[in-house]
Amino acid sequence: MSTPDSYQLPAVMLTALLLPAFAQLYWRSRDTRTLLWLLGFLFAFLRMLQSYQLGIWNLADAHEHPWVAAAGLTFVQISSGLFLASLSPLTFRIGQRRILYVIPFTLPLTLYAFLLYVIYNGALPPGIPFLLFPALGALSLLVGCFWAFARGSMPTWLGLALCIFMGGAGLWICVRIGGAWPLLFVECALHLTTALLVFYVFRRLSPGTFLAGAGFIAWSLNFADIVPPLKTHALIQLTMLRIFSLGAIVAAIGMILLALEDQLDLQKTSQMREQRARKELEAYTRLTLSRRRLDDFDRQGPQICQTIVENSCFEQSALLLLRGSSQFRLAGTAGFADSTINAIESLVSRIPVEEFLAPDSTPLAVAGSHSYSLNLRPWLLPGDDLERLRFTEVIAVPLSGRQNAEGAILLSAQRDRYQGLRSEDLMPVEVLASRIQSARSQTMMLEKLIESEKFASLGQLASNVTWQLNNPLTVILGYASLLEAVENKEPQEIKAVEAILSEARNMRTILESLSRLSRNQPEEFSAVSVTELLNDMEQLHRSEFVHRSIDFRLRIAPGLPRVLGNAQQVRQAVLYCLQFAIEAVEGPDSGSERSVQVDATSADEMVKIVISHTGPGFLHPNRTFDSFVPVAAAGETAGLGLNLCATILRENSGRISAKNLEPRGAALVLELQSA
Repeated sequence: MSTPDSYQLPAVMLTALLLPAFAQLYWRSRDTRTLLWLLGFLFAFLRMLQSYQLGIWNLADAHEHPWVAAAGLTFVQISSGLFLASLSPLTFRIGQRRILYVIPFTLPLTLYAFLLYVIYNGALPPGIPFLLFPALGALSLLVGCFWAFARGSMPTWLGLALCIFMGGAGLWICVRIGGAWPLLFVECALHLTTALLVFYVFRRLSPGTFLAGAGFIAWSLNFADIVPPLKTHALIQLTMLRIFSLGAIVAAIGMILLALEDQLDLQKTSQMREQRARKELEAYTRLTLSRRRLDDFDRQGPQICQTIVENSCFEQSALLLLRGSSQFRLAGTAGFADSTINAIESLVSRIPVEEFLAPDSTPLAVAGSHSYSLNLRPWLLPGDDLERLRFTEVIAVPLSGRQNAEGAILLSAQRDRYQGLRSEDLMPVEVLASRIQSARSQTMMLEKLIESEKFASLGQLASNVTWQLNNPLTVILGYASLLEAVENKEPQEIKAVEAILSEARNMRTILESLSRLSRNQPEEFSAVSVTELLNDMEQLHRSEFVHRSIDFRLRIAPGLPRVLGNAQQVRQAVLYCLQFAIEAVEGPDSGSERSVQVDATSADEMVKIVISHTGPGFLHPNRTFDSFVPVAAAGETAGLGLNLCATILRENSGRISAKNLEPRGAALVLELQSA
C-alpha cells in the first residue's frame, strides 16, 4: 500500500506526537504493558515512515531499497506482536531467564521478511528453497500454539482456535499467493486478536476499551488488499488506507484512555482499601485486651479471630500463642471447618519455637509488610489431613517477642483475590498483632508481680513471726540454762531440762532459717549459696515431712560452688518445686512409697539441683512448663506454678526440665550458672 495520499501526513504526525505520551505513561507506571505499548507504537511509527509516500520521501519501493523494505516488514511484525504481548505478556524459562513468547514468535517472521527482500528481491524462489518460507511460518505457528496453551489472558481453547485458524490461513496465502502477503495477513490477524483481548482483559465497557478495540479492528482491515474484488478498486483501496491509518491513531488514543482509566480505578481501589483499613482498625480498637490473668487473656482467642474474619479481607483466621517456653498452642480459630481445626491443632504442637518465623527464614507475604508467607509442609506428617485439605500455606502475622516469635495470627482464604494482596491489607492485622503482644506481655508482668507480692507477703509474715517469737525463746533458753546449772537435780528433772534446751535450740535454728528466708534481697545478681539455701529448707520442712510420713533425703556434694542469680527468686523457685514434689507423693496415685530426694551437684560450671519423688510421672515431660497442659500430680494449677519457675530460671541464666524415672517417679532438674 504505497499510493500517495495527503491523508497519511496527519497520521504520521499524530503518531509521532503520541509517542511522548506513551513514554510518560511508562515513566509513571514502570510496568511491562506500557513499555510494550511504547515500543509497539515506536515500531509502527517507523513502519509509517518507510511505507507512506510523503512528497519526495519515498522508501516504499522494494526494488530500489530492499533492505528498507525488509526493515519495514520487520517493524510491522514486531509492532503487532508487541501489542498482542502487552495484553498477554506470557513467558517461558530458559535457565534463570524469563523470555516473552512474542520474541520467538516474531523471529521467524522477521527472517522471512529479510530473506524475501534482501535475498530473493521480493519474490518467493521456486523449488526446494521455497519450502524455507512455509517452514518459517510453521515455526512461528508452533510458538503461537505454545503461547496459546500457556495459562494467561485468554482462554486456552479460544487462543488455540485463533492460532490454528489464522496460522492455517497464513500458510495457505504463503503457498497460493506468496510474496509479502502472508506477513501482511499475520499483521492483520495479530491486530484483530489484540482487539479481542482488549475486551477480554479489561472486561468493562468504557471509552478506552471501545476506542482501543475499534482502532485495532480498523487497523486489521489492511487485509482487504488480498481480496481480489477489492484489490482492483482504487477508491475502495484509498478508503481502506484511510481507515487503516485512522485505526492506528484511534487505537493509540484508546490505549492512553485505558491507562488513565486504570489509574482512576487504582485510585478508587486505594480509597476503598483505605476506608476498609480504617473501619478494620476501629473494629480492632473496640476489642478489650486488658486482663488481670494470662489465662483470661488467652481465652479471648476465638473472639479475636472472629473479629478479624468479620472485618478483614480474609475468611479464615487462627491465633497461635506460646505457653511455657517450648511449645505453641491453638488459642482460637474462626472460619475453619472442624476437621481443619483438629489438623491445625495437631500441627501446632510440632512447630519448633526457636525456628518459627526466624528472620530471613521465611519470605515476606508482600513487599513492605511485616507478615510472612508461611509454608506448613516442613511440619506435616505423611498422610497429614492438612495436605489432603490443601491447607499447606498461610500468611503469618508474628507476635514478636524479645528473642523470637511468641505466637502468630494465621490468615488464609483472601476475599477479592483478583485485586491481589497489598501491604495496606495486612497493616490493620499487624497493628492488632502488635497490640496483642504488648497487652499480653503486660498481663504476664502483672501476673508475675502478683506472684512476687504473694511471696513478699509471706516473707513479711515470716519476719513478723520471727521477731515475735525470738524474744520469748531467748527467755526460755535463759531460764533453761539456769535450771541446767542447778545442782542435785533428779534424773527426771535433768531429762526435762535437756528436752527444753534441745527443742528451744531447734526452734532457734528454725527461726534463723526463717529470718534468712524473709530477709529483703537486692534485685541485682549475687553469689548465692545453694548449700545454705537447701539446708535452710530442710530445717523449715523437716517437721512437715515427719508429720506427713514422707521420707526426705538431702544430698549435697562437698565443695558445691555458689550460683549467680537473685537469691530471693532462686529460693522461690526451689521452694515451689519442693512443694510440688510433696503434693505429688501425697496424691491419690502416689502408691505406697512416699519419698522426696534433693541432690545438688556441680559440673561444667553449672550447679544442678535434682528434686525427685516417687509419685506419678508427668503426662507430657516436654510440656510440663506449659500452664495449659495438665500434669499428673496437681493438674493445671501446678502447671501455672511450674511455668513461673521456668520463667524465674530463665531470668537467672538457668534452665529447668522435667523427666520421668524408672520404674516409677519423676524429677525436676534445675540448672544454674556457677558464680
